Parts: sequence; C-alpha cells; structure tokens
Amino acid sequence: MENQQQQPAIMKSRFRRVCVFCGSSPGKSPSYQIAAIQLGQQLVERNIDLVYGGGSIGLMGLVSQAVHDGGRHVLGVIPTILMPREITGETVGELRAVSGMHQRKAEMARQADAFIALPGGYGTLEELLEVITWAQLGIHDKPVGLLNVDGYYNSLLSFLDKAVDEGFITPTARNIIVSAQTAQELMHKLEASFVFVNEMN
Repeated sequence: MENQQQQPAIMKSRFRRVCVFCGSSPGKSPSYQIAAIQLGQQLVERNIDLVYGGGSIGLMGLVSQAVHDGGRHVLGVIPTILMPREITGETVGELRAVSGMHQRKAEMARQADAFIALPGGYGTLEELLEVITWAQLGIHDKPVGLLNVDGYYNSLLSFLDKAVDEGFITPTARNIIVSAQTAQELMHKLEASFVFVNEMN
C-alpha cells in the first residue's frame, strides 16, 4: 500500500536531457528570473539533465544553478571566445569549451532530447529558430518549446501566424513550436508532443 502511494510522486520523463536557450542577461522583470528557476526545478522533478550555453550569468546562470542544486547533471557548452564575457565566478556542472558558435549549437542539439527557449535576445532567437528550421527540414524530430513568460514571445508567435497566413510557413511547420506561460504546463505539453511524434514514426 505504501509503494502505491509513493508512485505518483515520481515523475518519469521521456527526456533524458533538455537543451535550454536563454539570455545571458536576467531581464528587467523578476518574472523572467522566477521562470528560469521554476524551469530548472521542473527538470529536476522529472529527473531530466540540462544542456545549455554554459554561462554563469543572467537566466543561464539561474536555470543551471537550479538544476545543479537539485542534483541533476548540467552540461554547459560555450565557445572559448565567450568565456570571459559569460562566465563569472564558479561555474556549475560540466563545462565543455568549443571553438565557435556553430560547434556550440551542434553539440547542444546532439546532446538534447528536446529544446526550450526562455526569454532572451538575438542569440536565443537565433538558436530557437535554427532548431525549428532543422525540425521543418527533418534533420531532427525533437520537440521544441517556448516558455512565453508574461507574453514575452507574443509578437513572435503573431509573426509566425502571419507567415502562415501569407503562405511562407505551412500549418504543419507552425505546429513544430509548442508554447506555454508556465514551466509546468510547457513540460506537460512537450511530453505529450514527444509521444505524438514518436507514435507517428
């Protein structure tokens, strides 16, 4: 009877490691920082390891610290040229230095079973759009999630809908990206998306 009661508390994820794209800045709103920590905690609760851009500052630092504090493995992948800019103090987990941005993205993609973007700037957008494009081209079939904290990505989602309306993105390709406003809801949607994709294959 005791074992049956404990069973629901154990979250078994289909993902071993999730790649998180996010800003090396914390953003102006505390809600972005809270969301980064909550995402890290969601990964821990589901026994998922993290691969990310390797920085110790901004949202990158918060999500990686949360995962590390929860006892899960953290793999940071960072170009050597960015190390002085994005690493301050002690790093957490395993840090893998690579020669450039292309190698960073390729290594993170290779290591991950799914991708999530928190709020961020140009670099976050570029990483996110690249993995969406790879999915569209059939290079991978891994789920892609957008943590739309306080509507941060509403304009991007509207743009994608406009691109569908204008015939530049197919409705199927538009559905590659899964979005939610909380980490818990997003993880739930990504798990469901992963099951659907694998049933289709």
